[in-house]
Amino acid sequence: MKRHFLTAAAATAAALALAACGTTEPAADEAKKPSAETITLTDATGAEVKLNGPAKKVVGTEWNTVESLISLGVDPAGVSDVKGYKTWDSAVPLKNDPKDIGTRGEPSMDAVAALKPDLILATTDLPAAAIKQLRKVGTVMTLRPADAADPIGQMTKNLDLIAKATGTTDKAEKLKKDFEAKLADGRQKLADAKLAGAEYAFADGYVASNQTSIRPYTSGSLIGAVNEKLGLKNAWTVKGDKDYGLGTTDVEGLTKLSPGTHFAYIGNDGDKTSNPFTGVLAKDKVWTNLPFVKKGNVHRLPDGIWMFGATESMNSYVDSVVTALTKK
Repeated sequence: MKRHFLTAAAATAAALALAACGTTEPAADEAKKPSAETITLTDATGAEVKLNGPAKKVVGTEWNTVESLISLGVDPAGVSDVKGYKTWDSAVPLKNDPKDIGTRGEPSMDAVAALKPDLILATTDLPAAAIKQLRKVGTVMTLRPADAADPIGQMTKNLDLIAKATGTTDKAEKLKKDFEAKLADGRQKLADAKLAGAEYAFADGYVASNQTSIRPYTSGSLIGAVNEKLGLKNAWTVKGDKDYGLGTTDVEGLTKLSPGTHFAYIGNDGDKTSNPFTGVLAKDKVWTNLPFVKKGNVHRLPDGIWMFGATESMNSYVDSVVTALTKK
């Protein structure tokens, strides 16, 4: 709305009238000032997103968007797989009791619609048909969850978009500054411990149909990018995918890692298939004979740090790496 200004003469007359009746009520133009202004953003699909002010009731279909909301001080109204989020992202815990809207890959349209959200945060991991359906029940902003060409840049880009949509840009700036400070501090601590340039391989693993799979986090992963910011050398030589920078290998593939490698992983006691390193591999001769395993250079980092999260998960990750590698 355009504001209408009084002419100088009219303003004088209005002032005299107010003085005569002794009122302190605001001028008409101030009383009519809108409480919020339209917010227009462009999402990852190129779609224009219009909001009638900062979104307050927000639904997140992916955990990294949910984490960003919580970090920005916005309690999500709906979350995909609430139990899974609590299991895998306890570093940035939910502070409220959001409605479970289904799985991350297949959110319930009825559950989302029932919440009548101001904004639905989706990602390009969802099928186009699912996003189309979500747009029928509310305003959707679709984000690219990861980009192997610039993992940290994509993370902060998403944080900024969510902050603009929720009116929390000041908080986003603080989160980014705190993250940069955490990286600098971690890098210095590793350097002081003579670990600058140390070879480091981070992975997760899982067991399915009695087969153990190892998933390397290459330099294109968010974890991999953070590791390099810490001054560590990524020991993986396998190629990662174009979005998450994740590779694939098996136990035999670990023999290609340098003997001096520090190997780290995050498992989860709440998901029994997610930690073969202390499970089936404990009796695997290929694993137990790896040089870095024999040297004790295998580090299990704390549960609950979401490897695909946002700034606060990465802050927790930096702390965990520094603690693990400098522990005597």
